[in-house]
Amino acid sequence: MAKKNSTATVNSRITAVKRLIAEARRTKVISAETAIDLLELKGLPQRGGRTGNWLEAEQVRALLAVPDRKTLRGKRNHCILSILVGCGLRRYELTGLDVSTIQQREGRWVLADLIGKGGRVRTVAIPAWVKQSIDAWTKAANIESGRLIRQMTLKDQGLSDDAIWEIVRDAALDIGVPNFGPHDLRRTCAKLCRKKGGRLEQIQMLLGHASIQTTERYLGTVQNLKNAVNDDLGI
Repeated sequence: MAKKNSTATVNSRITAVKRLIAEARRTKVISAETAIDLLELKGLPQRGGRTGNWLEAEQVRALLAVPDRKTLRGKRNHCILSILVGCGLRRYELTGLDVSTIQQREGRWVLADLIGKGGRVRTVAIPAWVKQSIDAWTKAANIESGRLIRQMTLKDQGLSDDAIWEIVRDAALDIGVPNFGPHDLRRTCAKLCRKKGGRLEQIQMLLGHASIQTTERYLGTVQNLKNAVNDDLGI
């Protein structure tokens, strides 16, 4: 009898295939159109929900202070943490990020035409402080093209998803937050955007969610019937 894999295992393998597709697109082995078609493959639905973790703004500042930015490794790790929390990227989106993706649109710096989950394409604004971290890393590492995030010993090789996970986990442990991973920084980005008054549909586009309902679940948003939003229409 064939072994039945868990939903998490199947989805993990689908994610690995998607990373290969994204890399093939980045290196122009396949066209962007073909990559988008292939990335439409969806994972299996999860039963139940995951609350996850997130940080408050003061904790984010403490987290970003962990890497020693006097060193090359520290500059890279600060860049990793900054992009994850400032731009809300998924882990594989970060590991596959090419320098050419950093472009100017409408007078500001963005990560242009990212291909995310389900083959959805989005452009993500880069906050000024995140761009400063990117510039500090690329200047120190003399990176002008190719992968943005790289190994320290094999500088032409990108980091793995597991390496990104370990960098985030270790930095979080350093500020006393256990069981914390890269996706929690994506969730933190969404939570902080919402706390600052960010509109739900704008957060949805930032994260690349297929539906507003996904973003609502991400934020833990529930309808408030006691103090309903339409009670104060001013009529």
